[in-house]
Amino acid sequence: MSIRVRVPTPLRNVTGGLADLEATAPTVLACFGELETQFPGFSDRVLEENGEVRRFVNVFVNGEDIRFLDGLNTALKSGDELSIVPAMAGG
Repeated sequence: MSIRVRVPTPLRNVTGGLADLEATAPTVLACFGELETQFPGFSDRVLEENGEVRRFVNVFVNGEDIRFLDGLNTALKSGDELSIVPAMAGG
């Protein structure tokens, strides 16, 4: 089972510059845990201390926002693409 994880530019300093990662976890939360093991500090950049996704971070599975799926418990399967997208603000 292989999940493609798309890493935004602001997180690439944690991943050694890698823009695309692979994971084998069954859920989004487990995927973040797996990536934390490989790249210490990864989860701190994506998750709040209470374990929720940071306010200005959006997470998508196959283009669908996990907030409208099962949140961090959203199931993953081989071939899925998980994208982490920092929110943009301005005016």
